[in-house]
Amino acid sequence: MNESAGSLPVQARRAFVGLAALVWLALESAACERSEPAPRAREDALVVFAASSLRDAFTAMGSEFERAHPRVEVTFNFAGTQVLRTQLEHGAAADVFASADRRHMDELETGERVGAPVVFAHNEPVLVVPQDNAAAPRTFAELPSADRIVVGTSEVPIGRYTQRMLERATAKFGADFRSRVEANVVSRELNVRQVLAKVSLGEADAGIVYRSDARVAQDRVHVASIPSDINVVAEYPMAVVTGAAHPRLARAWVDFVTSRTGQRLLRNAGFTLP
Repeated sequence: MNESAGSLPVQARRAFVGLAALVWLALESAACERSEPAPRAREDALVVFAASSLRDAFTAMGSEFERAHPRVEVTFNFAGTQVLRTQLEHGAAADVFASADRRHMDELETGERVGAPVVFAHNEPVLVVPQDNAAAPRTFAELPSADRIVVGTSEVPIGRYTQRMLERATAKFGADFRSRVEANVVSRELNVRQVLAKVSLGEADAGIVYRSDARVAQDRVHVASIPSDINVVAEYPMAVVTGAAHPRLARAWVDFVTSRTGQRLLRNAGFTLP
């Protein structure tokens, strides 16, 4: 076939059109990638060790903190305060430690495993009994009448607070009050949530937990206040862990918990403010 002068051969024209189409597709694909960027990867992971009673409040705070720091992921380790202290003493990696009492925090501070602590919340121990158990005690004075009582171990803060309250109660309810209660203790738990779980499930007739924990199971337990002259105030200190992998974020978390927003979330969870 004869081609007129200045015209490209048919095969060349076809190759040119195909190349142009490929270039157009490549540019279109690049434009789409620019308009729909892939989500950015997390830059840092903040690790917070916290007492079991802080689970609900801190989980809510974690979501708020991540919204304010889009490239940060907050990871929690909730357990009995004494368990967390032991883990830190054995080299567990954490950025922040929040305790349910001063004793364990003071020990860590003395050992230079944490920085200077700040008290960020208070809590109030209460008596809880199964909601559907009409025979269960309804006041602290009636506690010895419970057949199955569950408390925290002496190493966990709620257990130590319980012992202190029983000591104070002897002056008000009689010298044998503590011994009568302890005679009916069927279980001593490693953290306050385990105490609450046994009462909620009807495996115990009474237990001592924090008011913030009782709120979580308010449809399954009856809550009774403990007389103020017997009760104690639980203090919650928090500190940055020595050698934290993310010290800047750790300080930002402490600032957030003690901020107006953090304190509001704690109050909503049943804590009182220092």
